[in-house]
Amino acid sequence: MNEQIDNGNDFVADDGPVIQRKIPKQALDPSVHVVLYQPEIPPNTGNIGRTCVALAAKLWIVQPMGFDLSDAQIRRAGLDYWQYLNLQVVDDWSDLMRQLPPNARMFFLSKHAVREFWDADFQPGDVLVFGKESAGLPPEILDPQDPRSLRLPMQPEVRSLNLSTTAGIVMYEHARQCKARTGRSNQG
Repeated sequence: MNEQIDNGNDFVADDGPVIQRKIPKQALDPSVHVVLYQPEIPPNTGNIGRTCVALAAKLWIVQPMGFDLSDAQIRRAGLDYWQYLNLQVVDDWSDLMRQLPPNARMFFLSKHAVREFWDADFQPGDVLVFGKESAGLPPEILDPQDPRSLRLPMQPEVRSLNLSTTAGIVMYEHARQCKARTGRSNQG
């Protein structure tokens, strides 16, 4: 993605290919990194982006995507918040692994995971990885038995929850735990 430039105020300009964005400086040291692995549905990505802005989180998108970032559905779901999103698009999983902060703690969300998400001990700077809507995370990334693999509990009649709903629930649980740990909120 494009270089982020300090323009001397509370925002950092990023003249990306889609929209000129003004990223709040607190988002440059994100509370949490949210990774969407090959997302397919524009409104989900737009809604998750909006939640990232609300929580000063960084959104990473691992390509290929099932849409273009200029898609009207993303803009509609992200509303006028999209310009404040700290967003980075990477070519593939290997590219993501090279660019994430060193020693970042990763958690993988999947309905196949054994451990429930509220049993995780979240900390600032964690990485939350969500799979594509139609297939989730591939086996080379997800080991359901790994204690870093997490699921939201649900009744067997429900095949899955919406990706943006799941991401929002987990992101706010992450924020709750981090606030309890530090005694501060994410609000600037």
